[in-house]
Amino acid sequence: MKVHVPCETLEYIEANYGAAALAWKNPISSWFTAMLHCFGGGILSCLLLAEPPLKFLANNTNILLASSIWYITFFCPYDLVCQGYSYLPVQLLASGMKEVTRTWKIVGGVTHANSYYKNGWIVMIAIGWARGAGGTIITNFERLVKGDWKPEGDEWLKMSYPSKVTLLGSVIFTFQHTQHLAISKHNLMFLYTIFIVATKITMMTTQTSTMTFAPFEDTLSRMLFGWQQPFSSCEKKSEAKSPSNGVGSLASKPVDVASDNVKKKHTKKNE
Repeated sequence: MKVHVPCETLEYIEANYGAAALAWKNPISSWFTAMLHCFGGGILSCLLLAEPPLKFLANNTNILLASSIWYITFFCPYDLVCQGYSYLPVQLLASGMKEVTRTWKIVGGVTHANSYYKNGWIVMIAIGWARGAGGTIITNFERLVKGDWKPEGDEWLKMSYPSKVTLLGSVIFTFQHTQHLAISKHNLMFLYTIFIVATKITMMTTQTSTMTFAPFEDTLSRMLFGWQQPFSSCEKKSEAKSPSNGVGSLASKPVDVASDNVKKKHTKKNE
C-alpha cells in the first residue's frame, strides 16, 4: 500500500475550490477528476511511451484506497475529515509526504524511460517530468471534465511551482543517470527531497505562492532570452504612439467639419 495516494487525494481537494459542491452535485465527475489527479503522472507517462493508458487500473489497492479517501473526505458525517485536515500541522505533514513521493516518482520515470531509450536524455526528462507532475500538467483536462475549462489557466502558459520544481528535478536526475553529474543517486535523492520539502513548508507557513528561487529564474531568463527585450520595448513604444495618433485624427475630424459649417454660414449671411 503506497502512502502517496491519500496525500494526492487531499491535495486535489485543497487545490480545487468548490470541489465539495461538485461532489454533491455530480459525484461521478468529482471521483473521476480526483483519480486523474492521483494517477495523472502514470497515465501521461504511459501515453508518451505508447503503453496502455489504463494500466493504473490494474492496481486495485491504490484505486480502492484513493476512492475511500475521496468518499470519506466529501461524505463523512459532520465533515470530520476536512475539519481535521484544516489544521496546519496536518497539512504540513501531508505536503511533506507528497514531496517525498515526488522524488521517487521522478526517479522511477527517468529509470523507466531509460529502459526504452538507452541514454535518451530528452525522453528521460519528459517521462520524469510527466511522472512527477502529471496531475498538475493535465489540470485543463480535469477542468474540461468538470465543465470549468479556462484557456487562460493553461499550465503550459503559466507553469506552477510543482511543474517547475519537478522539471528541475527531472533534469538533475537525468544528468545523474547518464553519469554527467558526479554524485550518487541516494545522496542526490536526499538533497533534492530536503530542498523541495523545505521549500514547500516555507511557502505554506509564509502563505505565499511565489517560488523561493524566482530571482535565479529571472536572472537565467534574462541571460538566455534578454536579446528580445529591446525589440519588445520598441514594439511597446510604437503601440503606445499609434492609439494617440488615432485619437488625434479622430478628434480633429469633427473640428474640421465644424469649421467648414461655420464658414458656409458666414458666406450665406454675406450673400
